[in-house]
Amino acid sequence: MTAEPTYRGFALDAETALALLQWQSELGADEPCLDAPLDRYAMPERAEAPAPAPAPAPAAAKPPAEAEDLVARATAMAAAATSLAELAQAQEDFDGIELKKGARNFCFCDGNPAARVMIIGEAPGEEEDRQGRPFVGRAGQLLDQMFAAIGLSRQAVDAERALYITNVLTWRPPGNRRPEPAEIAMMLPFLARHVELAQPQFLVLMGNTPCIAALNQQGILKLRGTWTTAFGLPALPMAHPAYLLRTPLAKREAWADLLSLAARLDG
Repeated sequence: MTAEPTYRGFALDAETALALLQWQSELGADEPCLDAPLDRYAMPERAEAPAPAPAPAPAAAKPPAEAEDLVARATAMAAAATSLAELAQAQEDFDGIELKKGARNFCFCDGNPAARVMIIGEAPGEEEDRQGRPFVGRAGQLLDQMFAAIGLSRQAVDAERALYITNVLTWRPPGNRRPEPAEIAMMLPFLARHVELAQPQFLVLMGNTPCIAALNQQGILKLRGTWTTAFGLPALPMAHPAYLLRTPLAKREAWADLLSLAARLDG
């Protein structure tokens, strides 16, 4: 039997390893290093291999024709929807994305569609996939607590104090991996139409994936807290609650972002 890998004495499964890697990436780590310093002067000398010939510059990558066709089909299906119900049905019927085959449930939205604030997250997790609703796991519970602190709730009937929630991807990626660029491209027409039909006043881009989809930018720790424009609306990037669960000290910045949103809502 193969021994389970460990990290600093703790058992390390695949999901935990992925979370650690994502956490380090969000902090800005871009190169692997050892736990202890390496004295390269003490290493045995070895002959240097001749430098390889420079490789020719790669040609600009173009998406395959099939991917372009899928995006065009998604765009046409989204544009034909005249209501949120029709959009949900169109997106659920779209069979161009492979995630649909491995997910349990379609996660379209939650909350009050008349809300002034629309939250856009990344993708469903395990609990969201099980219930068919976005942000219902541990991160979703923290999200509810965060927005309740400024008087907003997904259960609120009053549009002034309500939240409306969706994700860039409506199907869970296997192993909770990050959405791939092709998946984001296919879901973007549905997301844009979703915003257009819901007509919120403000958007909250919760995490890197919504910023990639809506702003064509990433690096949420640099983007957060600065108001911008997405889908023609005022938008506030914020760190994902899953990141806040891993990095409690970042909750102070999240609170500042929430106060900024509250100030906008109060006019």
